[in-house]
Amino acid sequence: MIMNLLTIEHLTKSYTERLLFDDTSFSINEGDKIGLIGINGTGKSTLLKIAAGLEEPDLGTVVRGRNLYIRYLPQNPVFEPQLTVLECVIKENEGHEHVWDLEGQAKNMLTRLGVPEYDAVISTLSGGQKKRVALASVLLSAADLLVLDEPTNHLDSSMADWLEDYLKKFRGALLMITHDRYFLDSVSNRIVELDKGKLYSYQAGYGGYLELKEERMAMEQASERKRRSILRTELEWIRRGARARSTKQKGRIQRFEELSARKGPEEDGDVEMNSLTSRLGRTTVEVSHLNKSYGDKVLLRDFTYIFLKNDRIGIIGPNGSGKSTLMKMIAGLVQPDSGETVIGQTVRMGYFSQENEEMDDSLKVIDYIKNVAEYVKTPDGMVSASQMLEQFLFPSSMQYTLIGKLSGGEKRRLCLLHILMGAPNVLLLDEPTNDLDIRTLTILEDYLDHFQGIVIAVSHDRYFLDRVVRRIFAFEGDGAVKQYEGGYTDYQAALEERGQGQEESTAAKAGAEDQSQPNRKNWKEGQPRETKLKFTYKEQREWETIEETIAALEEEVAELEGGILQAASDYSRLNRLMQEKEEKEAQLEEKMERWMYLNELAEQIGAQ
Repeated sequence: MIMNLLTIEHLTKSYTERLLFDDTSFSINEGDKIGLIGINGTGKSTLLKIAAGLEEPDLGTVVRGRNLYIRYLPQNPVFEPQLTVLECVIKENEGHEHVWDLEGQAKNMLTRLGVPEYDAVISTLSGGQKKRVALASVLLSAADLLVLDEPTNHLDSSMADWLEDYLKKFRGALLMITHDRYFLDSVSNRIVELDKGKLYSYQAGYGGYLELKEERMAMEQASERKRRSILRTELEWIRRGARARSTKQKGRIQRFEELSARKGPEEDGDVEMNSLTSRLGRTTVEVSHLNKSYGDKVLLRDFTYIFLKNDRIGIIGPNGSGKSTLMKMIAGLVQPDSGETVIGQTVRMGYFSQENEEMDDSLKVIDYIKNVAEYVKTPDGMVSASQMLEQFLFPSSMQYTLIGKLSGGEKRRLCLLHILMGAPNVLLLDEPTNDLDIRTLTILEDYLDHFQGIVIAVSHDRYFLDRVVRRIFAFEGDGAVKQYEGGYTDYQAALEERGQGQEESTAAKAGAEDQSQPNRKNWKEGQPRETKLKFTYKEQREWETIEETIAALEEEVAELEGGILQAASDYSRLNRLMQEKEEKEAQLEEKMERWMYLNELAEQIGAQ
């Protein structure tokens, strides 16, 4: 029998004038690993605090299992400033019998999470380091329920991989907020979405959630169509002069009133932005022989690169390896020890840093954006600052709110809009996925697809890198930066191949030394491994969509042919249509050739 750990019923909670939860319910059972998602500012962190017993609802009940031990990881942990790193972790875990070697386990956990300076005073650490110390402390506990607010923030890829594996093996229950979609899909067995004050539960990982939500929305829309149809019928009956003389007639009128009062499903708002890019000239950004060290630590050694128009670069590496420093050198905020950065005259840079720029909390949201521009020019015409805010999930009711009343995630989203409003043609994104909700990230990724400029992103988010970038710069220690083609998945594949190559080289050497022993037990030892064919991540995505692309192009060519027949007497229109048809036919031919290549490759892969 599955034990219930925590139940919240009829939850209602407001923050200032904003209703976060509207008479909704929620429960956590033994073995649940729940990913909580929703737009920033809707109350996700508040729900975690209520679950952990750190905040009370306005209305409703919270029932926790007897002797339920809960550990909570906040977004921004606070420690006693005079304590060392090790003292902080030990203090929060003392008195628990499970910890037979608390100090040893704490040191091991801290090292895994990239904080090996056990004796450092906690107040001297960065915000990211403090978050990892708090995470180590929480994971050391024998909690029945872990409540984690953005646990993957400030973790590099290797740390995120380790944490993913740790939480998958964790025997207790888990409630977490995270924007990392690969992490969410791998760890969670249940997704709970907070949407317009209600909680919706989906018994699936992130991939399954997307399908189930689509089904739920379709059912809600079908129900709404049925409600409106009944309303029309009842309205006609009312207009014919129904008299509420009988009980039956009174009941019918009451049903009409109830149907009229019932709210239909609200459509999701979208973060939709047309490209605001300004023109980029011949000279873009060129870095030449950059070197940078801090003390004995070499961050960058003789790094040279010329950024091309429409480059999509992802920068990865361990925390503290120099990724953000490189971004700041490109932006001109940090000077190299030697080397130079050349910025073209037409370059307009937008720098979205890890640390939000200083925002005046007394300023209204609308005024903060108007300080950049009251109107911006898009392909669809002039758009006002207010309209841009609407598109970025700041409805008119929020635009005159003081910045100080926004959540951390809302401030981050506002800061991103502030940068994009400046119409940059070179975007520097330093950990852009930190504190942005999944909906905003999805639309940002779509925006970057159509962005006519250079994108350089430091990120540990594997999904974001796969989705956006076409080249990886990997910091590999001692100032070395190595380039890899493709996204993060392609980078991982290249590392595996490189590792296999090293193993084969070692095996070959061993075989040469062992030639005097021909009768080996395993005759395959030392034989070269056959490298299996496989699609790259980009090829896989292309293969999945190319037939639809070809069909769409064929349809466009057919429509143009029809238009050409109709425009026989209009020479200028006929000439334009003929030119368009030639262009589409050239695209179609190119796609057909590409399909033949991918199809042949798919057959070869299938035959292995």
